[in-house]
Amino acid sequence: MTEHWPVIVVGAGHNGLACAALLARAGRKVLVLEAAAQPGGAAVTRELAPGYRVSAVAHLLHLLDPALASELALSRYGLRLAASGLHTVALSGTAPPIVIDGAEIRRGEVSVADRAAFAALMPRLARFARLIARQHGRVPPRLAFGSWREALPALSLALDVRRLGQQDMREFLRIATMNVFDVLEEHLASPLLKGALALDGVLGTRLGPRSGNTVYAMLYRQSGCLGGLQGALGIPLGGMGAVTEALSAAACAAGVEIRCNAAVRSILVAEGRVAGVQLESGETIEAQTLVSNADPQATLLRLLGARHLEAGFAQRVHHIRAVGTAAKLHLALGALPQFAGVTAAELGQRLVIAPDLGYIERAFNPVKYRGFSQEPILEITIPTVHDTTLAPAGRHVLSAIVQYAPYDLAGGWGQGRQPLMNAIMAVLERHAPGLGNLVEHAELLTPADIESQFRITGGHWHHGELTLDQIMMLRPVPGAAQYLTPVPGLYLCSAGCHPGGGVMGSAGRNAARVVLGQG
Repeated sequence: MTEHWPVIVVGAGHNGLACAALLARAGRKVLVLEAAAQPGGAAVTRELAPGYRVSAVAHLLHLLDPALASELALSRYGLRLAASGLHTVALSGTAPPIVIDGAEIRRGEVSVADRAAFAALMPRLARFARLIARQHGRVPPRLAFGSWREALPALSLALDVRRLGQQDMREFLRIATMNVFDVLEEHLASPLLKGALALDGVLGTRLGPRSGNTVYAMLYRQSGCLGGLQGALGIPLGGMGAVTEALSAAACAAGVEIRCNAAVRSILVAEGRVAGVQLESGETIEAQTLVSNADPQATLLRLLGARHLEAGFAQRVHHIRAVGTAAKLHLALGALPQFAGVTAAELGQRLVIAPDLGYIERAFNPVKYRGFSQEPILEITIPTVHDTTLAPAGRHVLSAIVQYAPYDLAGGWGQGRQPLMNAIMAVLERHAPGLGNLVEHAELLTPADIESQFRITGGHWHHGELTLDQIMMLRPVPGAAQYLTPVPGLYLCSAGCHPGGGVMGSAGRNAARVVLGQG
């Protein structure tokens, strides 16, 4: 017999789990269908080698919605931090590192003038980031509205900008669309300091430091609030999978049924509205409401099919810019590596290799021609400094985000994987001599691997670039920007929706409000 469910959520990533939990708490009967063997999407902890566990894709927690964590009582379901308030340690290779703690430079060769300029710049950027953060928990405004209620989100946004005050409002509007290169050149002289800050403007994007919108990307990354501290970076105890495990437990406690190894083949439509899904197994499950945590292109073009959409709308979805350029490296190490100039206490912090703006730009250049960086920029964590459960006693795991590694590599990743691995290890060896001798097992996930393993179109973990033409009421595209789609009963809740990527949960929370008629 065919099953009938009031609500089906496709995909048990963090946004899908958040949406399902909130819908169930509001009295809806919810079934979550997950293609993988475990819930969590790309935010899972998995075995790298016997005894070694790593956070598969996302590895730092900094954007988790505080309201969501409170509403679902995630700490009650086991979410703990092994470390929080991580410093950023910017590695030069030729000079001592600079250690950054929020708006303070803890140590490093930075001039008095640059220290003063940095201390003035960072609080201002933090204020702009808070403006962006206030939008995360709101359903974005419509491009056109016919009532005062529909106009309220737009008025709230305008009021938030106005509350910055005249001077800061002008500065925010001036720099929001700028490139991070020009803004940092205006304020700072230290190449290493500028490189470390610029990394936050390009990480996870197909953008270089001279690309427009990289200031917005930097502010977006700083907009999180962890443990009451804006912009703080944390490492969950047990890896990033601890976040989705807590979300899964909260959802199940609310009455949600999560069904793994249940890949959806297609979304069914009858009489112009959603009717349910067909699984890869051939099973059909009927539903009145369907919320998709799959990326917008996968949902609308592959699972639903363009035949159910107006041609212009389908074309806009097809042209969402969602081509990944970030790879993920995991290393199982026989001992703790030593990075030049880095103290033992600093090894557990966020280590970045982006020595100057020119280095980042040169790393970006090959992507324009579908090549990878011969000297990539890296964001590195060694979570086992704080969490000994992730590796055998005395051993460690190292994870790194690698920029740039294009999804559409010329010649393909069959030939390109080992050369990229060699390039990454050469950079690591330069900063941590002897590290290669400690490696017991290695894994390199290219964007193509991320697509195939986690079913993310293009391997772009944000499900679309975070640029001004793809944010808020334009995300993912006009006509589907308030978690709605042209097909009645079908909603979106993934990182491809407002507010975007990162282990946040706000898109799932907002989508649940829309489904419940509260948006």
